[in-house]
Amino acid sequence: MEGAVDQVSAYSPLLVNAVKAVIVLIIGWFLADFLSGTVRKKVVSHERIDDTIGGFASSIVRWLVLLVTIIAILQMFGVEATSLVAVLGASTLAIGLALQGTLSDIAAGVMLIIFRPYKIGQFVDIGGTSGTVKDLNIFVTELVTPDNVQIIMPNGKIWGAVVTNFSAHDTRRLDITYGIDYGDDADKAIQIILDVANADERVQKDPEPWVRVTNLGDSSVDLGVRLWCNAGDYWELKFHMLKTVKEAFDAGGISIPYPHSVEIQKAG
Repeated sequence: MEGAVDQVSAYSPLLVNAVKAVIVLIIGWFLADFLSGTVRKKVVSHERIDDTIGGFASSIVRWLVLLVTIIAILQMFGVEATSLVAVLGASTLAIGLALQGTLSDIAAGVMLIIFRPYKIGQFVDIGGTSGTVKDLNIFVTELVTPDNVQIIMPNGKIWGAVVTNFSAHDTRRLDITYGIDYGDDADKAIQIILDVANADERVQKDPEPWVRVTNLGDSSVDLGVRLWCNAGDYWELKFHMLKTVKEAFDAGGISIPYPHSVEIQKAG
């Protein structure tokens, strides 16, 4: 009986430390979420600071708080901070090899924040993957596709990839090609396209709309169209031009050729 009491007494400090560790972990977790959220809100609300920095800064704050929490928990079980630093220093090479991918993502995240090839809310293509940038933290970049699919890309992969930013500039050039029949009046078709373009307020006057014969195809005369518009109007203007010009061609007697199938029957 006395031995059992001694055994319970021996385990009591361990149980107390375990309970304390759980409490500290919970507090640290909520504190990390609270502080990171506060940093993000403060940065986003500041007009002169880019929203992209807010996500990155909040991510750093979150992981720093969690790191301090873990160190505090280890100290409860008798692991001194100086000893922990010594162990980490002695195993730097092994840790570096084990976490080289993660460390590469962190370094790439810092470079992305410094050079900022894209910002939150911009539509980009990264190595063949397209989407709107939703978040950038120290490890990954989050994209959302037009059909609302989430894509998580490690920062290390992004830094070594080709990044095409479709939202980097306020304006974009819309290029469309219309094919007309060889028997149609090319000048008349060009004027129809210009009339439709000039009637739309989204088409900028400077540079002015450009329409030329750009190719003589196998079955059509191709008319190249170049229009400048605000980046936010790009897709809606493209859809409008495709539909409206087609209707104007129909009304003006301009035909759009399409492939025909010819059936040949051999007699005999």
